[in-house]
Amino acid sequence: MALPVRKNRVPPPPLCPLTLCMALLRGAWAPNVIWSLSGQPRRFGELRVDIPQISARVLSARLRELEAKGVVTRRVMPTSPPSVEYELTPLGQELVPALRAIAEVGGKLNARGPHAVPGPGARPRRRAAAPARSHVA
Repeated sequence: MALPVRKNRVPPPPLCPLTLCMALLRGAWAPNVIWSLSGQPRRFGELRVDIPQISARVLSARLRELEAKGVVTRRVMPTSPPSVEYELTPLGQELVPALRAIAEVGGKLNARGPHAVPGPGARPRRRAAAPARSHVA
């Protein structure tokens, strides 16, 4: 018979600040979107030009996520037809120096050559199997 699970009377520790910050950057393309918005507000179509590999569906999802997290604001412009601009919030602006530092390290890794860091989708190398030993008596 299984023992009953007892309730913990100690409150959980606060979340790690690094974990909270990395949660803001989680998701494919989120750092790229933040980087593209770091210079000035951008419209959706401009972001598609800035990040040509991203699909419209994924870009829309990332913008919604970043808006919900308080990193990006969405402003509907009173034009005909209406257009929308996205801009970093003060919290989003605070992420830019961290992304800049990461980009600098990436540049150094890139200068070391293509084999310094495995590319996206690269599989870790497996060790070569040791030759079979024959047990000859």
